[in-house]
Amino acid sequence: MPPIIDHPLRYRLANELHARPFPSLTVPATAVYLAIKQEHGAAGRDRAADMAHLVALLDRHGAAHPQPGATHFSGKIGRHTLKWESHTEFVTYTAFREGQGKRPFDPTDFEVFPEDWLAEAPGLRVTSALIRIDPLKGDDELAADIADWFVPDSVAVAKVLDDAAVVAGDFRIDPAGHQRLLISVSPDTGPRRVGRIMQRLCEIETDKSMSMLGFSRVRELNPRMGELEDRMRAMIGDMTGGEKKAEETLPDLLDISAELEAMVAQSSFRFGATEAYETIVSQRISVLREERFQGRQTFGEFMMRRYDPAMRTVRSSKDRLDAMADRARRAGELLRTRVDVERSAQNQALLESMDKRADMQLRLQKTVEGLSVVAISYYAVSLAGYLLYPLTDVFGVSKGMITAIATLPVVAAVWFMVRKIRKKID
Repeated sequence: MPPIIDHPLRYRLANELHARPFPSLTVPATAVYLAIKQEHGAAGRDRAADMAHLVALLDRHGAAHPQPGATHFSGKIGRHTLKWESHTEFVTYTAFREGQGKRPFDPTDFEVFPEDWLAEAPGLRVTSALIRIDPLKGDDELAADIADWFVPDSVAVAKVLDDAAVVAGDFRIDPAGHQRLLISVSPDTGPRRVGRIMQRLCEIETDKSMSMLGFSRVRELNPRMGELEDRMRAMIGDMTGGEKKAEETLPDLLDISAELEAMVAQSSFRFGATEAYETIVSQRISVLREERFQGRQTFGEFMMRRYDPAMRTVRSSKDRLDAMADRARRAGELLRTRVDVERSAQNQALLESMDKRADMQLRLQKTVEGLSVVAISYYAVSLAGYLLYPLTDVFGVSKGMITAIATLPVVAAVWFMVRKIRKKID
């Protein structure tokens, strides 16, 4: 028996489930994180430019290159281990090393990414973070560090993964331009679990930032949506009141409908992506299995108070835009129906007018037909008279009598002949 043939995508799809392994981190450690996205058309970007930018960083350290077409890479660059991933709209760089500097969240840690290399990035920074990975301290000492390193009114703190670590962050951008994340790790937590916690926090931060692009888009759309809604409401009122003719209102309504459809087309991808990123944020927080630390708000509570309202605004605006587009289409269909009805009435009146004119033409034709019989009969009687005049001497009658006798038969013959011709034409 010949061997069974594999589907050409079998291995590729199976390996995709294992394509992005978690890093393995020993404690203490320091990590820096960077996410880059093209400003426009990121989903259809030239991914070769992303790869070239990664290779340029690797070449500075003489590191090995990734495989062509790779969507992830991990390797050493100097004292750091670099983890690179390519996503639908963005690429991420995570560089981590063992040990820590004397200064917590030192901006110089980010110098693993050189300034001139950052300036050549094929996109813009979506987010960046400084991540400090400490051994777990006593609650009071840890609380003092959190109060010193983060903004108190927005900091979120939680015990995660059954007390494997305490994580903290305030989702603010510090003076150096980075987010700050703290992972305080329990002594019995393994390196791979530490790596999972760090990656989950980075994913939460990145997907939160990406989903907020939808909120920014909504802020741009809302003023114009309000203007179009007012115009459409006024037009529908005019349609109801009959103040304007349907043919005058239809072009304006079609313009509004076209603009709404364009807004839907331009925003559908961003709204769909926002929904996907929001789902990922919620899932990543849920898998952390948060527990409260000293009464502080958890990451889930922070998102519920600050992030979820923005996402609800995006969803309501998307629903509003879809509803407006549907309403414009229905109003357009109603208006076109009214125009068709009015034109049908005009056509009916025109047909009635044509019927009246045809009836008048028929009557006139019959009148002319009668006159034609008289005229033809006159000439026919004259010709018959010339033909019958020789008989006056034979029968001893006058020419007038011969003409009188011939008149009735000639008129009858002419009338019969004209009627027969008209029937053939009809």
